[in-house]
Amino acid sequence: MSAAAIEPRPDPRADALNHWLREIDPGFAPAWPLGSDASFRRYFRSQRGGQGVVIMDAPPEREDIGPFLRVAGILHALDLRAPQILASDRARGFILLEDLGDRTFTRALAAGVSERALYRLAADTLQALQTGWARQAPALPERGALPAYDADLLLREVRLFVDWYWPEVRGHAADAEVRTAFEQAWNETLAALPELPPTLVLRDFHVDNLMLLPDAQGIESCGLLDFQDAVVGSPAYDLVSLLEDARRDVSPGVQTELLDAALAAGSWPRSAFLHHYRVLGVQRTVKIIGIFTRLARRDGKPGYQVHQPRLWRLLDRGLRAPEVAPVARWFHSHFDRAGRPCAQ
Repeated sequence: MSAAAIEPRPDPRADALNHWLREIDPGFAPAWPLGSDASFRRYFRSQRGGQGVVIMDAPPEREDIGPFLRVAGILHALDLRAPQILASDRARGFILLEDLGDRTFTRALAAGVSERALYRLAADTLQALQTGWARQAPALPERGALPAYDADLLLREVRLFVDWYWPEVRGHAADAEVRTAFEQAWNETLAALPELPPTLVLRDFHVDNLMLLPDAQGIESCGLLDFQDAVVGSPAYDLVSLLEDARRDVSPGVQTELLDAALAAGSWPRSAFLHHYRVLGVQRTVKIIGIFTRLARRDGKPGYQVHQPRLWRLLDRGLRAPEVAPVARWFHSHFDRAGRPCAQ
């Protein structure tokens, strides 16, 4: 059979999305796909009168668009550049969004834009977010609907490692003794975290989710994407997400400069912030090792596995911090620095 005779696969969701667009305005052009992300969401682009728009497709049986709408409202209230919501249908799982373009920080870096300048812009945007939250949170009605990024949630996330990575490399599920020791190590480590004032945490604050916008200055030029999983938690988490990126190596000089700048700002006690930064850096890395393995094995998305060597390098470095000693002991008894099982 020739390639020309192969009919495209049916796509009921795309058909429903185009029907929804025509309900809003018959002038919308048929939408074309932009791609998917690490969830079940997909994105499409359309035009109306020469003006581009983006449409999020989030199947309601898999994804709820409510959190995205809620957090977008918070970010707009904080005067940050999340895309404007043009229309939404929660029952059908569609959102019509302002089109912020294609120039992610990742693409800007590849085009030669200064790494230092882009990461400085990201850090300034993060500082504005946290300052705005501290000032305005009591007046934001949506804040009470955001989950707390507490020890229970942090522990639930790191369990992804023993749920998915352990059986991937061992060939069998982790037994009860292994799981108990893993959780005890994390409970001990998380219980020792000092108190810090909580803030809005976007959770996926890294260069793939930041847009460099034209015709704007300062933090107005930093667009924010993929924030639907926002929580209220440690002010160190999003900085760790930015500087200890699972997908790219950040220059050590940039890491040091921006961490020092965050500490110099004086918003939090230095020792407490560093304690959070070190623990949550390891927590995030361990979680993502599990997530990327799950994406490959359960969801048929093996492309993320290319980042596993970087994640293990980050973990090896992070486990040297005294604040994570219980977790380090567990890892060193089961895995080497490349993530391979130790000889039994």
